[in-house]
Amino acid sequence: MKRILLLSLPVAMMVACSNPSNGTKTETTPPASTATASAPAAANIDGNLLGTNHWLLDNAVDASGKRIDALFVRADKPVTLDFKDGRLSVSNTCNHLGGSYTLEGNALTVGPMMSTQRACGEPGVMELDRLAGDRLQGKLTVRSLDAAGLSVATASGDVLTFRGEPTPETRYGGTGERVFMEVDAQTKPCSHPLIKDYQCLQVREVKYDDKGLEQGKRGAYENFYGNIEGYNHEPGVRNVLRLNRFQIKNPPADAPSVAYVLDMVVSSELVKK
Repeated sequence: MKRILLLSLPVAMMVACSNPSNGTKTETTPPASTATASAPAAANIDGNLLGTNHWLLDNAVDASGKRIDALFVRADKPVTLDFKDGRLSVSNTCNHLGGSYTLEGNALTVGPMMSTQRACGEPGVMELDRLAGDRLQGKLTVRSLDAAGLSVATASGDVLTFRGEPTPETRYGGTGERVFMEVDAQTKPCSHPLIKDYQCLQVREVKYDDKGLEQGKRGAYENFYGNIEGYNHEPGVRNVLRLNRFQIKNPPADAPSVAYVLDMVVSSELVKK
């Protein structure tokens, strides 16, 4: 059995992938015909909306109006932005990117991007890191922002449009509880009142202290009914997951009162039969 640690790089090990700015460059006022000039007044921007949604890239065009196809090489996994605690996180690129941000009026300023370091074999995916990072760093203009969508313009005139999907915190009306759960490599048959031949994940809780050291012994596996949002089980692979557990207010009859949402895969282990 081989233990493979995933997504456990601390921020200190991440590598900046930004281009330094040229301090001698002279800023000029864009003409009225550029995309940034048509941005809404600052009073129309409610920055609190940024953190309520995941923002999925829906369209991207350059200054001439031509679609930037290279940003859509993952048709089923659009580039996604998350804003939280003064930081912007970019996912569904090859690596996870992140940097600080500030919003003043309709001026969105993103600091140098940091990145995990992994290789991706899918055609065009490695290039996504650079393409997304170049466009999302520096000074952007928020053209529009509401619960359904976000549109930003870059200094070069590119316009990126994102659709909003509510975060779990928004959907469940509160902050989830952080828990860790080990999911065994194989599912097992279990009784379900509505589904014949139902297969349950086999799970057990894992506890860590504030230094990340495991505490106590892991108990026996138990049937897990329902699903874990964002997690796709691969038979033969045992995973330790970091989850957010949310209480569901006024659930329907016979429906679960809690929801589990995947935050990250802490470790994976290939188990031979």
